[in-house]
Amino acid sequence: MLCGLGGRWLRLLPALQPRTWGPSLALASVGSSERPLFPVWAAASVSAFAPGDASSWYEALAASAPVRGAEEVLLGVHTATGLPWWGSILLTTVALRGAVTLPLAAYQHYILAKVENLQPEIKSIAKHLNQEVAIRANQLGWSKKVARLTYFKNMQRLVSELYVRDNCHPFKATLLVWIQLPMWIFMSVALRNFSMGAAHSEGFSVQEQLATGGVLWFPDLTALDSTWILPVSIGVINLLIVEIFALQKLGMSRFQKYVTYFVRALSVLMIPIAATVPLSVVLYWLCSSFMGLSQNLLLRSPGFRRFCRIPLTKSDSDTPYKDVFAAFCAKFISRK
Repeated sequence: MLCGLGGRWLRLLPALQPRTWGPSLALASVGSSERPLFPVWAAASVSAFAPGDASSWYEALAASAPVRGAEEVLLGVHTATGLPWWGSILLTTVALRGAVTLPLAAYQHYILAKVENLQPEIKSIAKHLNQEVAIRANQLGWSKKVARLTYFKNMQRLVSELYVRDNCHPFKATLLVWIQLPMWIFMSVALRNFSMGAAHSEGFSVQEQLATGGVLWFPDLTALDSTWILPVSIGVINLLIVEIFALQKLGMSRFQKYVTYFVRALSVLMIPIAATVPLSVVLYWLCSSFMGLSQNLLLRSPGFRRFCRIPLTKSDSDTPYKDVFAAFCAKFISRK
């Protein structure tokens, strides 16, 4: 899931980067106003930089109201449906992703589509504005530094006005990240609390229920996945999310490429991390990542985008899935 978020940040980078264009020729003068959740080495690295006991902040988080709320949600779903715990975890994840993150993801695409549609107008005005700055610089004897600062100062102001005019400031597209990441953390900690015996339901230890609430090769959801099947599956799905984004982006900036490499590395790092946490948490991570991949694919559907009233953009395709498959084959298969 973290890597899914990384993919979302990658999508936001072009919109959040400073613009060098603006919609007006008006100029402003320069100067105007137990079983650890993470491996031992990870905890040690945190304690090396954090003052005090490294476990104190986690204990506070584990006992916090949001985590208790997540525990109540999980227990409520389990009690209401009567499903085994593996089913309750999957159902809760699907429900939260469908009811919370999918609408926010659609809103993110809506904002970014409006920002993308502004680019032709911005570029056209930027051309004239650049000429105006050059004329003023010659008339007033500005140095290159003053002219450049004047240009960028006006661009920052004017682009902000343009975003306000169309109600599509790119920061609004980050709302999904600020909600999805805390939700993922709270759910993960809640499941770890259950697996470590820190919560009870109807007089019975949830830990005991989880110990027999698994399925297939992982009947005990409080244990680790010794087969590494689920951890590796998480890494593969997260890498797919990143690669689907990367395949559809041509001419990425150097910074975007660095971020893409970082998220890829994070996807691989999640594999050994997932191998050190209880299977209940791993199952949640796997289902969350799978839902993230499904939502990414769904939001590329022209029909679903029309249903969500996401504006058409120049980069939209009538055959998005065919394009992704063709790009994948060209990058990973035809090259061999």
